[in-house]
Amino acid sequence: MKTLYSTKATVTGGRMGTAKLSDSDLEINMAPPGGNKEGNNPEQLLAMGYAACFDSALGVVKKMEEASFASTTETSVDLLQGDNHDYKLAVKIHVIADSTDLSADEVQKLVQKANEVCPYSKATKGNIDIEVTSEVKS
Repeated sequence: MKTLYSTKATVTGGRMGTAKLSDSDLEINMAPPGGNKEGNNPEQLLAMGYAACFDSALGVVKKMEEASFASTTETSVDLLQGDNHDYKLAVKIHVIADSTDLSADEVQKLVQKANEVCPYSKATKGNIDIEVTSEVKS
């Protein structure tokens, strides 16, 4: 495979520090979930990145399948804790299809294909519990 893009993130101070990118002026104050510190946590950043990646993958699938509809992708990321600091993530992906004559089942099949194409889905497969759903907005 050829590399299409690379970036590097540097974090100092973990969940209570700062994060910045090597190829952007973006710098984020990190804050733990539920804390009162101003900033963002890794789960929020994962949710945003995953939604953007998934919606783009859906665009590729729509083009391959010659399907046309507007889509909005929502992701929910849960940070779970078991015994003895056993942490785990769970992700729910929900696609809202609009401006289409496709049935809910047809849209769901395309969304499932997007889940097979999306690089985030491939990276998390077998590592994170993922639920993928969709609806057709009338």
